[in-house]
Amino acid sequence: MALLVPGGGWARLAISHPAQVSRRTAVVATLSPPKRDKVDYWVDATSSFFEPDSRPIMLYDGVCNLCNGGVKFVRDNDKNRRIRYEALQSESGKKLLRRSGRAPDDISSVVLVEKDRSYIKSDAVLKIMEYIDLPFPQLAFFLQFVPQFVRDFAYDNIANNRYSIFGRSDSCELYDN
Repeated sequence: MALLVPGGGWARLAISHPAQVSRRTAVVATLSPPKRDKVDYWVDATSSFFEPDSRPIMLYDGVCNLCNGGVKFVRDNDKNRRIRYEALQSESGKKLLRRSGRAPDDISSVVLVEKDRSYIKSDAVLKIMEYIDLPFPQLAFFLQFVPQFVRDFAYDNIANNRYSIFGRSDSCELYDN
């Protein structure tokens, strides 16, 4: 038996014991047309959020003091108003959560929703940093080299204890976009 070797040569293959080859074929997988899932429905249902205004939307926990402080910080450092804000607890926030593939009552993470993509946890924080003024885009560039599981571990520890450390407010703050 001869084999074609990469690079254009031939090699001779000798089999010392005769091998019995069975020629059976089996269907391993079949392709079917893609099904529209719930996320696709919510992408369509919320596409109007990005038609008049293509700026990304930052979803935040409206009753969390840490989250409200984070929104104030981003607003103060976003002189060009490149980000819009929506509370996770609002009807629009719930629709955008569904669009992002998350449960409508999931308030465990900040979410940044762009027209074609959503970011959660530390990825959302880094992406938000890219949108705001200097020096935060540069800081985000260096923080992206920290492995995501390490960033998300730190994020989750802060997020899971945010009410006990920073407290919570009785009402949801609203921000003009």
